[in-house]
Amino acid sequence: MHPLSENGEVKALGLTESPSAVGIWDEEDAGRSSSARLKTRIVGVGTATPPTSYTQLELLDAFGIKDRRIRSIFLNSAIDRRYLILPHANKEGSHPNESQGELLTKHRKFATDIGAQAIQACISNCNASLSDISFLCCVTTTGFLSPGVSAFLCRELGLRPDRARLDVVGMGCNGGLNALNATASWALANPGKLAIMLCVEICSAAYVIDETVRTGVVNSLFGDGAAAIALMSSAGDKAAKGPAILKFNSRLITEAIDAMRYDWDESNGKFSFFLDPQIPYVVGANVETTINGLLAGTGLRRSDIVHWVVHSGGKKVIDAIRINLGLSAHDLRHTISVLRDYGNLSSGSFLFSFQRLMSEGTIARDDYGVMIAMGPGSTIESALLQW
Repeated sequence: MHPLSENGEVKALGLTESPSAVGIWDEEDAGRSSSARLKTRIVGVGTATPPTSYTQLELLDAFGIKDRRIRSIFLNSAIDRRYLILPHANKEGSHPNESQGELLTKHRKFATDIGAQAIQACISNCNASLSDISFLCCVTTTGFLSPGVSAFLCRELGLRPDRARLDVVGMGCNGGLNALNATASWALANPGKLAIMLCVEICSAAYVIDETVRTGVVNSLFGDGAAAIALMSSAGDKAAKGPAILKFNSRLITEAIDAMRYDWDESNGKFSFFLDPQIPYVVGANVETTINGLLAGTGLRRSDIVHWVVHSGGKKVIDAIRINLGLSAHDLRHTISVLRDYGNLSSGSFLFSFQRLMSEGTIARDDYGVMIAMGPGSTIESALLQW
C-alpha cells in the first residue's frame, strides 16, 4: 500500500477545498452543501519528449527542402525547436523517406517509451505509485494499434491487471479534452481511486515527405511528445492540491468537417494530415460561442477567468483565439511558449501549457481557469477549472 494511502485509497495532499468548488457542474448544485459533493481534481501532471530536437532550419536541411514558399512557412511559424524521431541520415546527410509500415512501428515503440516516461513523471508529481493507478486512458491519433497504447503501457510499466483502461484514437488535437471528460467522469464515479489520462503523439510517424505546400504546412508545425495527468475525486478536506473540474462544453462545426483531416494519400502510399488555410477563421468565429456556453449557468463572466490553458495549434490559430476572446499575449503566454519550444504536440499540447502554469507559482486559491483545445470535426472543446 502506498504510504499516502488510507484503506487502499490514495490520500490527497495539498490545498483544502474551496467552499465554492464543485464537481462536474450541475444546475442543482447551487442548492447543495459543498461538503456533500464530490470534486474531481487534477492532482498531478508529467510530460516527456524524445531525446532529439531540431531547429526549423535544421529540419529544412534534413528534409532537403529548397522551395522558398515552404521554407518561409517553416521560418515564420513562431516555432524555434521541436522534438522529433527521425531516421538516421544517409551518406548525403538527408533522412530517408519511411514507409507506412515503418511509421507505424515507430509510433508503437516511441509512444510506449515516452508515454511510460510521462506517466512515471506524473505519478512522481502527485506522490503516488504505479500500483495506485486504477484507470488508464490513452489518447493518440498519429498511429493505429490494436491492442491500443494502453495495453502496451500496462505491460511496459507492470500495471495491475485489474485496472480499467480506455483508448481514444483518431480525435486529433482536441482528443485530450474529450478524454479528460471521460476520465473525470470515471474518477467521480470511483472516489479515492487514481485515474491517469495520457496524451501521446508521435507526429513524426505521420509525416509525408514531398514538395507540396500541403505537407510543408504539416511538417513545419507538429512535434513529438507525451503528457499525463492524474485525477481523483474526493470530498471535504481530502480534496487534493490542484484544480477541481467544474464543467465541460463542446462545439462541433460540421460545415468545416473537412478542414482538418487525417486520410490516405494514394500518391505517397501513406496516411497524410491536411490543414485547411481557413482553420484560424473557423476557430475564431466559433470560440466565443463555445466559451459563452461553458460559462452559462455558472454565474461567471469571461473577466472572472484568471488562467487560460489553450492548445498550441499554430500562430494564426492562437491569434484568432486571443482576438475573439479579448485576451492578451500574457493570458496565452504558456500556449505561445509551448508552441515556440515544442511545436504543435497535437492532443497533449494543452497539458504542456498546464504544467507550465502549475510550475509558475502564480495561482491563488479560488482562481478560475479555462482549458481550450481545437481539432478535427471541426471541434472546439473546453473545460472550466477552479483551484
